[in-house]
Amino acid sequence: MIDFRYHLVSIVAIFLALAVGIVLGTTLLQDPAIDLAKRTSDELTNTNNGLRADLDILRGREAGNDAFVTAQTPELVSGALVGQRVLLIESPGSSTAVREATQQVIVQSGAEVSGRLTLAEKFLDPAGKGVLDGLVNQLKPANMIFPATATSWDRAASLLAASLMTNDPAQANTPNAATGDVLSAFETGGLLSTDGDPAKRATLAVMFAPEKPYEGESAEVQAEALASVADGFDATGKGTVLAGAAAPTTVTGDAISSVRDESEISRRVSTVDTADMPAGRVVIVYALREQLAGRAGQYGVGKGASAMLPPVTSASPTPTNQSGS
Repeated sequence: MIDFRYHLVSIVAIFLALAVGIVLGTTLLQDPAIDLAKRTSDELTNTNNGLRADLDILRGREAGNDAFVTAQTPELVSGALVGQRVLLIESPGSSTAVREATQQVIVQSGAEVSGRLTLAEKFLDPAGKGVLDGLVNQLKPANMIFPATATSWDRAASLLAASLMTNDPAQANTPNAATGDVLSAFETGGLLSTDGDPAKRATLAVMFAPEKPYEGESAEVQAEALASVADGFDATGKGTVLAGAAAPTTVTGDAISSVRDESEISRRVSTVDTADMPAGRVVIVYALREQLAGRAGQYGVGKGASAMLPPVTSASPTPTNQSGS
């Protein structure tokens, strides 16, 4: 049995250990240790202040660049898309502000906006592929044949594009009589909505990617579905540009990455990942102009971009009379 003297010795030992610890602690925290901690803290504070100052400078430079590009945009895009009609396609989660700013620049380029097509979340839902297939089979013209490998979204995009796009300037601004019921059927099904008069066909399309990549188990399928839509509209018109902001990391739900990673689609569809910047909206116009010439490119600052913008061609200089006569 443990007696009182054992308890007393144990208690004394505990207090002795505490006293030794306090003495050792105060001995270690003498001037050298305190000075080191203070110097480290001062260095971290100075570094933090320097980084904040650098950030403020970068933000000021960015604001100045944006203001300059915005002021020069009308001149930079003037006449680039004269005679073209452009359809705007909004994907679920895309930015209304980016779309409105891009629309303004497109109009400044001399093009006419035919209207807006807004895809609903239901359109991209993998569980609703049966609805898409049913509508397409019911509404497609008899002469519309799909490849055996076509997905539900490939087929839906081809049918919608036939209703809204053309590569024949003579047919632009006219409806396609063969697909007259397509838009109303898709709207009634809750798959999309429209604004303006998109049924009067456009020659070019700009599709806006979601502000943030899709997440969840269906993210990759949804991103690939948007790539299919962009490709379908490109095939029927004179060209399509998928525009958005660069993803901070490589993720499977990013629509722009989905196009860039698919070599066949990236040969036809252009992407711009700086649509949230004034300069990027100028690049969208340049990319559309490049599409009219039968070329495509991947532009911006994110993964898979080949350059900030397409090669800019200047007008040929006006010949002058060198003879002096």
